[in-house]
Amino acid sequence: MSLVKYGGGVVQMSGSIAGTTFARNASGNYARAKTKPINPSSALQVARRTLMAYLTEYWHETCTATQRTAWATYANAVAMKNRLGESIKISGFNHFCRSNAVHMTMGLAITPEGPATLTLPEIDPLFAIAGSVATQLLSITYDATLPWHSVVGSGLAIFMGRPQVVTRNFFKGPWNYAGKIVIADTSPKTIPAPFTLVLGQKIWCYARISEGALGSRCSNKYSDDAIVAA
Repeated sequence: MSLVKYGGGVVQMSGSIAGTTFARNASGNYARAKTKPINPSSALQVARRTLMAYLTEYWHETCTATQRTAWATYANAVAMKNRLGESIKISGFNHFCRSNAVHMTMGLAITPEGPATLTLPEIDPLFAIAGSVATQLLSITYDATLPWHSVVGSGLAIFMGRPQVVTRNFFKGPWNYAGKIVIADTSPKTIPAPFTLVLGQKIWCYARISEGALGSRCSNKYSDDAIVAA
């Protein structure tokens, strides 16, 4: 689906119409021919589809009416951003899947209760990454004083993109799950890189906070990049 923003004509587009994909990068708006993935049924994609199918069934068959209402209340209070940067509201079901998909990717228990705090978790201004050829580890620096770090069952999910040439200035994906940071950990935390780290290459990682216990709030993505060191 393509999103189109109208002003004195079309001033912003995001998504695909027919065979053309419209998007924006650091250089501005652009259009390109729409392409299909070479392997639309990779192991990672199958795993993600299976997880979403499980969460959909859980929402309809296991969540109570009270729990679904709590998620709807949360959804009504929380503004999200679409691809054009505009504020929108998504459904309680979408928030339930969004939060628990990250939570379960980290291997944490599903949280059916809707969040009592009607905001997104704040992003981490201290988030920073580094990569080492010698250890093949990512070093993740984060703020352990943020509220999530004292909430039982919470985690910080780390995703990494495939390393790129050092001259590349932006990265949109795809991403692989790299690992998690939990409240028992301390900063900086090292985790194995899901891709081979090569000296001088550029890497990107993004993080998402996912709270557990009574209501799994999930933050927006926030990211950092680094040059792989020795």
